[in-house]
Amino acid sequence: MKILITGGTGFVGSAVSRRLLESGHEVTVIGSSARRQPTLHPLLTHVVADTTRTGDWQRLVPEQDALINLTGRSVFSLWTERRKQAIYNSRILTTRNLVAALPEATEAVLFSTSAAGYYGDGGETIKDETSGPGSDFLARVCRDWEAEAGKAAGKGARVALMRLGVILGKGGGAMAAMRTPFLLGLGGPIGSGQQWFPWMHLDDLVNAMLFLLSAEECSGPFNCTAPHLVRQKEFARQLGAALHRPACLPAPAFAMGLLGEFGCSLLKGQKAPPQGLINSGYLFTNPDLPAALEEIING
Repeated sequence: MKILITGGTGFVGSAVSRRLLESGHEVTVIGSSARRQPTLHPLLTHVVADTTRTGDWQRLVPEQDALINLTGRSVFSLWTERRKQAIYNSRILTTRNLVAALPEATEAVLFSTSAAGYYGDGGETIKDETSGPGSDFLARVCRDWEAEAGKAAGKGARVALMRLGVILGKGGGAMAAMRTPFLLGLGGPIGSGQQWFPWMHLDDLVNAMLFLLSAEECSGPFNCTAPHLVRQKEFARQLGAALHRPACLPAPAFAMGLLGEFGCSLLKGQKAPPQGLINSGYLFTNPDLPAALEEIING
């Protein structure tokens, strides 16, 4: 298959493209910076483009059998109004431009990422794929993001919406950000730590994408989370154990409040099981947090 990946040079995109190339697919990755070069491969094409803008990169879209939309500015920073607009635009405008470039009566598949944050602060309520969206900033971003992707179905595309939890893997992502504080003995629960912490091993995310790529009957939203759900406090404890460090230094709720809207978002969680993947027959390779952390850190 010919597959195009927007955001293809990032943490998740690099892992997805690597697996697709190993499987013999012809892959085009689009990244926003020439400084981030993917590993050379005879089946790989690298394009540098700002996908929030229309441009020549869109001419590649009609040639593809599948599109994987991973573009999005990081949410891990203070949310100034300017930053929030960049977070929003990077997702909504890229998706809009991607769908606009699809021809009518296409038979392509579109995998468009979203996030478990779609549900807002879920509290103790189980949030499966039939649950409605929340009302906070991230929930509104996800709602609009998915709405743009859903327009591809009107052109004939099969659309899968991947609502990602916190993706854990080697060499980047959330694990890279959390590892140093824990190694320094500064890790611990955020606020009460009772909020649910939806997580997924990077390998399972990649495997799930490949599974859904071949499952022609599968479309709509999918919670990309591990089946064994944990609270944030338990996640911190397990990460500390895997790193042989204590995890008892909490980040108080009032301190998170000092980080503004972003800090408050860390006090929220979603009890979001991967019901769609389970119902589709996907078998997880890393369903349990302790084993997953052991593999990432010491594997």
